[in-house]
Amino acid sequence: MAKSQQTFSKSEKEKKRLKKREEKQKKKAERKANSKGGKFEDMIAYVDEYGNLTDTPPDPSKKIEVDIESIEISIPKKEHIEEEEEADKEGKVSFFDSSKGFGFIIDSTSQEKYFVHVSGLIDEIQENDKVTFELEKGMKGMNAVRVKKI
Repeated sequence: MAKSQQTFSKSEKEKKRLKKREEKQKKKAERKANSKGGKFEDMIAYVDEYGNLTDTPPDPSKKIEVDIESIEISIPKKEHIEEEEEADKEGKVSFFDSSKGFGFIIDSTSQEKYFVHVSGLIDEIQENDKVTFELEKGMKGMNAVRVKKI
């Protein structure tokens, strides 16, 4: 005669699963019996002056009127483009490695350092040369391009 395929652990797991299902059904029935009917007023949430959700309505004395035109949904337009960046700037080459093909130029007016690549050169440059250059937006900031020796 063959043994039963049902082991003790399988039957125990099945009993636990059925017990859990029964408890879940009881809790569900209890919730239905104790519910108030799910009125819409009970489901409303309010936002307080700090942006937090609450179940109490906000205080009308703390209400602030906001002008619709002052709300900006998109990126604000640039009102003026700086002419300074359009013109040629003057500076001094602080570092340039010709074997690697890059270096840095210090602007003589603002003392800011700008990256320069060999592809942006018009004349060959070396360290401590006075140069004129234009700026272009690069991946990591402003880059000096169209660099000429003075």
